[in-house]
Amino acid sequence: MPASSKRRDTKFLDPVTRKIVTAWIQRERYDGIPWHPLSKPLPACTVAILSSGAISLKTEAPFDTQGEKNNPWWGDPSFRALPSDRSPADFRIDHLHIDTRPAMKDINCIWPKARLRSLADQGKIGAVAPSHYSIMGYILQTEELLRDTTPEIVERLKKEEVDVTLLVPV
Repeated sequence: MPASSKRRDTKFLDPVTRKIVTAWIQRERYDGIPWHPLSKPLPACTVAILSSGAISLKTEAPFDTQGEKNNPWWGDPSFRALPSDRSPADFRIDHLHIDTRPAMKDINCIWPKARLRSLADQGKIGAVAPSHYSIMGYILQTEELLRDTTPEIVERLKKEEVDVTLLVPV
């Protein structure tokens, strides 16, 4: 990872904490990807997107970036539902650790909804889910995300009969 990217990822951390977090990231154990085979062909599947781009509707509360600025060890563990039928102009990006300008020009770089729609139109996937989801992509304390947020997103995906979730890490 380029040094400039590391600085951006830790820009609100003091130098000592930045060094600790960088060392922590470098020691992270890789356990592989937990693949799960599809139960039906992809052209019959409903697909949703889960982005860590901190995308939210302009009409709802943004992700809490101030809390993270006040405490760099904390990241907003909440999620936002992103309705498929809304225009890109209806959304904002609240992420502190990425350059949001490219995504503000074309949100598909962090939420490829238009490409998903194209795949559905071509018959490559069965359908685009009615909702997609976004979380904040910088959460050092994952307990609440794993305990509360993840199960709620999974429950919503099940209710919408989503077969495949495309993860878009930012």
